[in-house]
Amino acid sequence: IYLQSAFISHCQIITKEYELFDFRKTEVPPLLLILDRSDDAITPLLNQWTYQAMVHELLGLNNNRIDLSRVPGISKDLKEVVLSAENDEFYANNLYLNFGEIGTNIKNLMEDFQKKKPKEQQKLESISDMKAFVDNYPQFKKMSGTVSKHVTVVGELSRLVSERQLMEVSELEQELACQNDHSSASQNVRRLLQNPRVSEMDAVRLVMLYALRYERHSSSILPGLMEELNRKGVSEKHCRMVTSMVEYGGKRVRGSDLVNPQDAVAITKQFFKGLKGVENVYTQHAPLLQETLDQLIKGRLKDSHFPYLGPSSLRDRPQDIIVFVIGGATYEEALAIYNLNRTVPGVRIVLGGTTIHNTKRSESSTTPRDLFASVKLHPDIAIRHPLFDTRSTHMIKMA
Repeated sequence: IYLQSAFISHCQIITKEYELFDFRKTEVPPLLLILDRSDDAITPLLNQWTYQAMVHELLGLNNNRIDLSRVPGISKDLKEVVLSAENDEFYANNLYLNFGEIGTNIKNLMEDFQKKKPKEQQKLESISDMKAFVDNYPQFKKMSGTVSKHVTVVGELSRLVSERQLMEVSELEQELACQNDHSSASQNVRRLLQNPRVSEMDAVRLVMLYALRYERHSSSILPGLMEELNRKGVSEKHCRMVTSMVEYGGKRVRGSDLVNPQDAVAITKQFFKGLKGVENVYTQHAPLLQETLDQLIKGRLKDSHFPYLGPSSLRDRPQDIIVFVIGGATYEEALAIYNLNRTVPGVRIVLGGTTIHNTKRSESSTTPRDLFASVKLHPDIAIRHPLFDTRSTHMIKMA
């Protein structure tokens, strides 16, 4: 009986996740792209504004569960909630939407709930009324739980954004990551470090970004910023992480020029991006992985940076790509891959990594190497995909 039950359960999983068990042979062998986190240490340091990424950064996602026990005035049944795209339609539809859109959609969800609520609770005067209520009650109860959960989560996100001045912090993070104005960056970083509402870790993160961005600038004010951290009362452990971050992901270590592209194509792209501008100052940054995958799909990756291991040279455009980031991936990179999968026909990309980053992990890490070298496998981002048989998979490995 046990074996029969296990077999049925296994068959149900295969039926539900049929794409994961599609072992058809493709014309072009699957390709494994192995990257090192140190080649882009900037992306994990940036605040994100999509729903899933904000939840993980500000509240923490652990096996799709969120601990809300420290939220002021939280009810007993909401101290821990589950956010799963498989079982929560609202969450699945809003994973990659920005915070402003989430607020609008929460409002629409509430209005829809309010419209349905009276109809199902009024005039239980006859047997037919009661029967109709009982028939609709499970759906009503499920919707009630969904509304309560997401209103609570979004409310707490909003509180933290306001409390920690994250909109102002994030705008400066984007300036440090995407712009090249040292004078403006220096003034703005110093100003925010002196703001008592900016948290210790947000302050350290800003100095890390400054150190990576202007590592070799002739007018660097990094020593002065370190003094500001000391005056703010930042712990010695976190102050040391600034130097360690440069040692981990600085110019000497990186395989590519992350902040100052030198080749003509990259400079031209940056120029036209500057001309077009961006609709949202909080989402200017694009992770290096996005550009790497774009070049891979177009067959333009440089062999000097990405040695190819396989029976022959990489000539054909890959159809199936699995990306694995040693040192951990981010939800910003997951969003970039989601968009590539939607917009590039004939290519399927899967993202994996040794962990998925948020600032809470860094608080328990002594150095960036501790932070970026965890062997924990996070289920939300590291996706098992049987399509990729390592016996026949070609690999591109970062030098």
